[in-house]
Formats: sequence, structure tokens, C-alpha cells
Amino acid sequence: MNPRKKVDLKLIIIGALGVGKTSLLHQYVHKTFYEDYQTTLGASILSKIIVLDDTTLKLQIWDTGGQERFRSMVSTFYKGSDGCILAFDVTDLESFEALDTWRGDVLAKTIPMEQSYPMVVLGNKIDLADRQVPQEVARGWCKEKDIPYFEVSAKNDINVVQAFEMLASRALSRAGSWGGNDLWNHGQSRKFEVRSSFFFFKDFIFPFSPQSPPYIVVYF
Repeated sequence: MNPRKKVDLKLIIIGALGVGKTSLLHQYVHKTFYEDYQTTLGASILSKIIVLDDTTLKLQIWDTGGQERFRSMVSTFYKGSDGCILAFDVTDLESFEALDTWRGDVLAKTIPMEQSYPMVVLGNKIDLADRQVPQEVARGWCKEKDIPYFEVSAKNDINVVQAFEMLASRALSRAGSWGGNDLWNHGQSRKFEVRSSFFFFKDFIFPFSPQSPPYIVVYF
């Protein structure tokens, strides 16, 4: 392994309100699960360092709020991202039906706008009995759009690592096709300051989820 080969990637996780985005992220980063997460307003960020294909990756993973009234504000966080997790709740048909809208929002904000932008779809809460979205229906939607699909459980830690690291691998491959990439080479580097557990973005102030660690300065 070449220890000097390092890449920073900005990943986002999006989907309807209540599908378990925050739970998935905390399970992946901290190996923890809480039943009582508060609704994410705006976005919160967690970091994780992994090694893939002899490359050290620093993942900045943005957990975005799913409320409809904040959709236009949240979509501003998509710009400059290297990959996206689309999450839905297998016990909530509406959250699955909303995937087309979420996917369209992301593709409209990525620069350059392209169909090859890395995505994976996660059907969360497979540990619950009252399933509304059949596995074959979800797989069919993903096959039609050439997006990998994972059935996951944030609560029981089923396929969570595999899903995140497939996205990281695809994002790394795409970055490599650009001749090497990190957060500083997007031509879009911007600075956000976080004080007292609040996220400042233009004229909006979003509180972080209570479980999110404090960050002082975030670049992407």
C-alpha cells in the first residue's frame, strides 16, 4: 500500500423523512444504533477513514434532512458531492415511490450533470415485519436505472458496511477517471464554519442531530 495515496470524498445520504438515514450513518461510522434519533434539520456530517484498493479514503458523509419544506435548501448540499446513497423504508411505500424525485434532484445539482454519478439504493428496516415494498420491485427499479441495491437494517447492522463501501469504491473509480481527485480539485472548494453544534449556511442556521460530534471547520 502506498501510504501517500490519499483521497477525500464527499458522500451524501438522502431520502424521505423517517427512513433511517441518521441511523444508517451512525451504524456505519460508530457501530451504534439509537431508537430515539431526532429529525435532522438541514444537514449533519460525520467522517470516517477507510482503506480501499490501496488508497486511504477520508469520507465526509452528509446526512440530509428529509422534510419536504426544506427540500430546496437541502439540495444545495448536493453540489460537489462524489456519490450518493438513496435510502427508503421497506415498510413505507411512499418513501420508495419518492426515490425518482430524490434521484432527479441529485442529478440536477451534480456538476457535471451525468448519469454515471455514483449511487446506491438502500432498502432499510428489513428487520420489521410489516413490509410494503417487495424486494423484487425495489430490485427492478434499481436494475432499470443501473444502480446497486442493498437490503439493509441499521438496527441489526445488516449490509450497512457493504453498501457504504460499494459507494465509496464507485466514487473512487470515478475520481480516478478524472486523473485523480480530492476535495480540493473540484474547483468548488468552499468553507463552512460550525459553532456550538450549529451548521451555518448562507442565511440559514441548522442544528445538528444531538448525536453528531462537533466540527469546527468543514471544507468540500
